[in-house]
Amino acid sequence: MTKEKSSNTWKQSLIEWGAIFAIGAILYATGWHTEVLGTLQRGMLWTGLFDADTSKIATTEGPMLSERDFRFQMETSDGNTVSLSNFQGDVVFVNVWASWCPPCVAEMPTIETLYENVNSKENIRFILLSMDEEQQKAVNFMEGKELSVPYYFPASGLPTEFHSQYLPTTYIISKQGQIIYKKEGIADYSSPNFTQWMRELAQQ
Repeated sequence: MTKEKSSNTWKQSLIEWGAIFAIGAILYATGWHTEVLGTLQRGMLWTGLFDADTSKIATTEGPMLSERDFRFQMETSDGNTVSLSNFQGDVVFVNVWASWCPPCVAEMPTIETLYENVNSKENIRFILLSMDEEQQKAVNFMEGKELSVPYYFPASGLPTEFHSQYLPTTYIISKQGQIIYKKEGIADYSSPNFTQWMRELAQQ
């Protein structure tokens, strides 16, 4: 390779990397990076490799929520306050998420599908608990995507059993108040197996 060709190759690489960084900067500046990364991760969900795994669920070993845990307060988007105790006695799907979290954005349509499939069943409730510091961002996201699954904001300290270093994190609470499923990270909750498992829980 001649010195001139080597110089041209180096310049071309510099331009290409510069363009990549510029696109990345624009995506972050406009907030579109979450949507783009979420879309890419949603594509991974379609492979079936991230289906929520019910084969590893232990229905007798999860922690029980205490009376103090059930006093946890949540706020709706219109400012009403709800206690976790209002959900006591039902099977509860709890997803801790944020609108700025790409994996959360990626799995959200699968949660919506699960909600549509089982929300008519008795004793199955949904709580999407947003960790957004600016609540309006979560509201804009949910309304922009036309998602109907119920979402809330913490109005008191999170129960200890809901503490996790990861977003998203999903929990299933049994009718008896026991956490029988915990998943840290992305998953596809629209799979037939998971839907059937939820329905079976509701019938117990």
